[in-house]
Amino acid sequence: MREVISTPEAPASPLYSQAVKAGGFLYVSGLVGVDPARGVVAGPTIQEQTRQALKNCEAVVRAAGGTLDDVVEVGILLVDPDDFAGMNEEYARCFPHDPPARYAAKLGAVLPGILISIRLTAYLG
Repeated sequence: MREVISTPEAPASPLYSQAVKAGGFLYVSGLVGVDPARGVVAGPTIQEQTRQALKNCEAVVRAAGGTLDDVVEVGILLVDPDDFAGMNEEYARCFPHDPPARYAAKLGAVLPGILISIRLTAYLG
């Protein structure tokens, strides 16, 4: 069974679901560092945008009944690979112990002002 998950606490688009729950897994779309309450990028730095993108991901996981402890994999897409260290500063605050599997790659899409996109998979069994 496939269930679309949606929350006003994260950015949304008519082109994709914020997340889809299927077979005990939650697949969260790539979310950026936009503050959904204000509709603007959280700030010009990789740290500010990483913090907001993770907050947005967490809101979607929460809407599905989970927590960040349920996350099994995270995908990080960076506009500038040199932002990797700054991204890690914020990421480590979110997953300080026993972090999920993770990959990082270069973001191919050009989105004005956007430095990062984060997608994840959680197991809600």
